[in-house]
Amino acid sequence: MSQFPYLSVLTFLPLIAALGLIFVPAEKKNTIRYTALFVVIVQILATALVWFGFNFDLTGINKLEGYQFVEKFTWIYLTGLPIFDTFKVDYFLAVDGLSMPMVILSTIIAFVATISSWNIEETTNKPGSSKGYFILLLILNTGTMGVFVALDFFMFYIFWELVLLPMYFLIGIWGGPRKEYAAIKFFIYTLAGSVLILLVIIGLYLSVLEPYGGSKIHTFNMLAMMDKANFTSDGMMSLLNPGNFRFLAFLGLFIGFAIKIPLFPFHTWLPDAHVEAPTPISVILAGVLLKMGGYAILRIIYPIFPEQVQQWAWWIAFLGMINIVYGAFCALGQKDFKKLIAYSSVSHMGFVVLGIATYSELGIAGGVLQMFNHGTVTAMLFLIVGVIYDRTHKRGLDDFGGLATQVPMYTGVVTLAFFAAFGLPGLSSFVSELMIFIGAFTSDAIRVLTVISAIGIVLGAVYMLRALQKIFLGKMKDEYKTLKDLTVREYVMFVPLGIIVILFGIYPTPMLDIMNKTISNLLTAIQ
Repeated sequence: MSQFPYLSVLTFLPLIAALGLIFVPAEKKNTIRYTALFVVIVQILATALVWFGFNFDLTGINKLEGYQFVEKFTWIYLTGLPIFDTFKVDYFLAVDGLSMPMVILSTIIAFVATISSWNIEETTNKPGSSKGYFILLLILNTGTMGVFVALDFFMFYIFWELVLLPMYFLIGIWGGPRKEYAAIKFFIYTLAGSVLILLVIIGLYLSVLEPYGGSKIHTFNMLAMMDKANFTSDGMMSLLNPGNFRFLAFLGLFIGFAIKIPLFPFHTWLPDAHVEAPTPISVILAGVLLKMGGYAILRIIYPIFPEQVQQWAWWIAFLGMINIVYGAFCALGQKDFKKLIAYSSVSHMGFVVLGIATYSELGIAGGVLQMFNHGTVTAMLFLIVGVIYDRTHKRGLDDFGGLATQVPMYTGVVTLAFFAAFGLPGLSSFVSELMIFIGAFTSDAIRVLTVISAIGIVLGAVYMLRALQKIFLGKMKDEYKTLKDLTVREYVMFVPLGIIVILFGIYPTPMLDIMNKTISNLLTAIQ
């Protein structure tokens, strides 16, 4: 048990700051900016303390003793209700080897997004809008962090939905020319998935009993849901054949989480959202929000519905393969720089799904590591697009040429990010993708799908090198001869991400040590 509520600070400090900013006059832009920056710096310090205090051997799946920095008490408890008799919700936060990498990633991306939002009024042509923007950004920060630390399904769903509203307004108000269309499409897709998740949560709540005060009552406790002994035959299970109910529940959750990844054929909202979103929001969207779906599959679906996951593992791997190849071909056909990066995200999240479907410790560890690595690499990629767009207000690959001599430091950052994106050895994505492919290739059932998925790596190199050639090589146009190289603020954005990409490409052990024991216990529990 943790004495200091580190996870509560990580989760709710941004929300408290957002509420405080409501009373700050909109004219005090520096106060608003530095308040948001102070919050993410405190989050970085809190995350560092949690990481340093993390016990690498104390990790589990369905036992409370396997979780760390636990904060648990009864939050809502009502009795005498006509339907449930009792209604209980726990305030239950904790981390293990599955959630800890995502907490670290969320903190890093929150810092980078805040720095890149410094001149949001100028870059989006919205004078006086800093206050509303940073309030929504902080609320979004709370939602993303809460998803990764909540172990009560009721709380998890609140955080999951909390992300939806600020993202809708951040795209719809500060986005590009088609911002309303992109925001509404994002909202409808993700809300549809959320409705499916909510229906399954209600069904599970009616089917699971947990000891409390000398009697057994219904619960949203995820750990209780992972233990089959807690399921009751007179709950939701009795309404349908138990096998059918479990399949429908599995399918509802999987579709809800697949929309967030996004997994084919639920992916079409993502390119529009990315293209129209302001750069910092694209960074959060690709760096953290997409990871919520992959994390939720491992955190919730795997331990609660192990039979269904094993039964449908081939189809999960098949959808991952479609994402990889289809996303890569779509990226190859793009002429818009930002849309190219958006489709590359679709492709690379397919590797995560392929790793999850391997049902092997190496493959799943590679999938989790890929979520972290993709978060940092894709953040660099969208920041790169933002830098050139802020200076030129152009994003077409054919609009540029020969920029390497004019902006050499920017070119160096782009080269690092591009090479990392297609998995160059020595950079972070290579390690995670190699683990995924080895884990997947050792599975006879999905070996053919794994071979086909390798096409995505080749295509990734093609579209990244093609973009590098079009933008930075050849003859430079006269209009770009006064183009400025990276500023100090932009170095602050890129340097931490670049260090992470290189460090975990050479020495990924610190991150793997966090997750290995938990993934091993996860496979043991579901097998």
